[in-house]
Amino acid sequence: MDTIMPTATNKQKVLDKILNALKKRYEPQDSEERPVLEQFMYAICREGATRQGADRAYQNLRDRFYDWNEVRVSSAREVEDALEGLPDSELRSQRLINFLQEVFETTYSFDLESMHKKGLKQAAKQLSRYQASTDFAVAWVVQQSLGGHAVPLDAPALRALRRLGLIEEENSDPEATRSGIEHLVPKAKAVQFGEILSALAHDVCGDDDPVCKACQLASDCPAAQLVPAGGSERHSRSKSR
Repeated sequence: MDTIMPTATNKQKVLDKILNALKKRYEPQDSEERPVLEQFMYAICREGATRQGADRAYQNLRDRFYDWNEVRVSSAREVEDALEGLPDSELRSQRLINFLQEVFETTYSFDLESMHKKGLKQAAKQLSRYQASTDFAVAWVVQQSLGGHAVPLDAPALRALRRLGLIEEENSDPEATRSGIEHLVPKAKAVQFGEILSALAHDVCGDDDPVCKACQLASDCPAAQLVPAGGSERHSRSKSR
């Protein structure tokens, strides 16, 4: 049985439900203001992780190292220890070091506040050139520091959106996928939407064990409809990833 993509009207209905119904359950926290460089570093911690895990790892970096230069010259293992609890911590630690090294080599500092003076497109383009960059990291900085309209989407968020039928399975262009969601989510609600979607993806829409029966969006989710009466959520996952 194939999943039928919802119409634009139905997509908007699901998105509205995420914003209105789920915010009562997840109550997103206000985002912390950080300089551009620090938002990029936080994005490396945040991508594919929970808000709580990223906050803890980022605070560890602040507490265990004297400054960002010490992080830059530390071993990947030392940085990895600070990221304990995050998935792929070894890869993240190397990305953090590489990013700080590249910024230092090009600016001789750890300051990217000049990005505010560039247009959003130019700033995003420059951020995307860093070796450690991903579409999520760029979108995160644009949203959190540069005042642009962006909805950062990591792998868990994309998984939930696919199961909900809000994006197509075969679309492999992260920027195009994100752009489609941004057209449906108002800028004023983009931060809230991203936080709620992330919480949903980690809470009930897990990779191996989605708990469809506990999801408030089950009645609107094509993947959840594939779960037979008395069947398991794994059936849904195998047909909708």
